[in-house]
Amino acid sequence: MDVVRKTFDVWAQNGRAELMEKEHGGNVSKFLNSISFDEPFTFLDVGCGNGWVVRKIANEDNCKKSIGIDKSKKMIIQSEKKKINNKERFFHTDIESWKYTGKFDFIFSMESLYYADSIESALVKIYKLLKPGGQFFCGTDFYSDNKATVKWAKIMKIQMHLHSKKEWKELFQNAGFKVKTKHIKDLKNTKKWKREWGTLFLTGIKPEK
Repeated sequence: MDVVRKTFDVWAQNGRAELMEKEHGGNVSKFLNSISFDEPFTFLDVGCGNGWVVRKIANEDNCKKSIGIDKSKKMIIQSEKKKINNKERFFHTDIESWKYTGKFDFIFSMESLYYADSIESALVKIYKLLKPGGQFFCGTDFYSDNKATVKWAKIMKIQMHLHSKKEWKELFQNAGFKVKTKHIKDLKNTKKWKREWGTLFLTGIKPEK
């Protein structure tokens, strides 16, 4: 069985999904609040967990559709239970094998892309799913510049692809994206790395055709 899927199935039931929402919510909200959603748009969350970002975005007036996908079936069950309106849809799948023919204005992923079997393949698929001019927002605390989080893969005993900030940028560029980076720090957090390094957000922009 897929160890990542199994791990997240357990987390969906033991309260870890809500803990992730609490731990990441502040920095994610800071980042998303800096994005202008002033035109009608569609949104996809890759690795949506219990759907908290999908619900947040569905509340935006200009949101036409907010979709979440996750390889954990039990996370998707949690997401369905927490739905707040008919803009939300959830699918039990991983990004690489998802059969979807639509296109999105915005795609988001927080602390999930490094679990993919191949980040390169996942980025190629995400690029295809974006409209020209669309943007992919990817957040990660697990990057080699941030020394405090490097040990996570060993502790969790599951596949996690570790890359530096520079390597992440190169992965995005190789997939065809124009890329920007931003650090969101939590200056009041008790953890030193959250104050000094924080979450690395990469924005991949698909060029206009």
